[in-house]
Amino acid sequence: MSHAALTRLQQGLAALKADHLERRHLLLDGAQGAHVTINGQRVISFCSNDYLGLAADPALVAAAHTALDQCGVGAGAAHLITGHHRFHHDFEAAFARFVDKPAALLFSTGYLANLGLIAALVGRHGEVFSDKLNHASLVDAAQLSGASFTRRYHHNDLVRLESHLAKSTAQDKLIVSDLVFSMDGDLAPVDALLDLAERYDAWLYLDDAHGFGVLNDGRGGLTERARANDRVIYLATLGKAAGVSGAAVAAHQSVIDWLIQKARPYIYTTASPPLLAACLLESLRQIEAGEVRRERLRSHIMQLREGLASLKYGALMPSGTPIQPLLIGANADAVRLSQSLLQRGLLVPAIRTPTVPVNTARLRITLSAAHSADDVAQLVEALHAIV
Repeated sequence: MSHAALTRLQQGLAALKADHLERRHLLLDGAQGAHVTINGQRVISFCSNDYLGLAADPALVAAAHTALDQCGVGAGAAHLITGHHRFHHDFEAAFARFVDKPAALLFSTGYLANLGLIAALVGRHGEVFSDKLNHASLVDAAQLSGASFTRRYHHNDLVRLESHLAKSTAQDKLIVSDLVFSMDGDLAPVDALLDLAERYDAWLYLDDAHGFGVLNDGRGGLTERARANDRVIYLATLGKAAGVSGAAVAAHQSVIDWLIQKARPYIYTTASPPLLAACLLESLRQIEAGEVRRERLRSHIMQLREGLASLKYGALMPSGTPIQPLLIGANADAVRLSQSLLQRGLLVPAIRTPTVPVNTARLRITLSAAHSADDVAQLVEALHAIV
């Protein structure tokens, strides 16, 4: 018997494949790092967000082994039952101190943090103002929050944002932006956004998934003025430069207290394993003392940009971060170049629609302090050879 709904799914999958939009898992063997085994092939990876090379760092591995003896594996319950371990508490306090905010709350993922926070702060009488290039988790969170309106302004277009704010009659207004944009590698204008938040009495929520650990001595992309402002709420993802898992929101104590009462993805989720929080405490120590890693990372960024300045086809987008997108254009061309690099033992993903706009497919090169200068040189040489 035919199943019409299943047939439609299969037709949809075939269409994705024909348009070079099909996604498939890559199977990783062993630990994350600059050199990994993917689908049985040893490659140099330029697609991890492990910017400081902490994901398999011996100090973090040792912290995990030690914590296992003290707390076991699972949390066993939600944070507000019996799942909130001393390690969670200690990490939240240490994180808040590190980013110069009064208090912090640890979520299991950045996606859950965004879903929980935006819904908790903005109800049906509120309005969300979101950059069009924000991460999908922020887009989804705004749409699911129950806010009366979600206004998406053109990327970093402060004139358009102010126009939306000036027209708003909402009781609660929330400006939401990535701090480092994940597909372009550029930065949000933090102080200019804060000017507008103050002028129109709005919250400012900054998702620093890709800046924490890398920018500003590791403390992320917040300016000093933003750190001191009570209307600024800061999120750092902890599975990227921090090398572990989860996300932390830092803000005024009253904001954190409100989230504990109202953020449903926090309240109704089993707490993350305490041993991960113990690893995050060690990760914070490594980040704080990690200027050598950050300097090596900056050197790799400069080497790549200088090496690809004369590339015949494609151009690096403006970015001073470890995210170095090489703009290609057509989906098929980006996929072809990615596959050609893989044949040379270099893993660089092709990013296509709908993740990025039509005709802006790109190779998203991400650099790590775990790379060597020779790794970067091999990538530069290969790109000159194949484009």
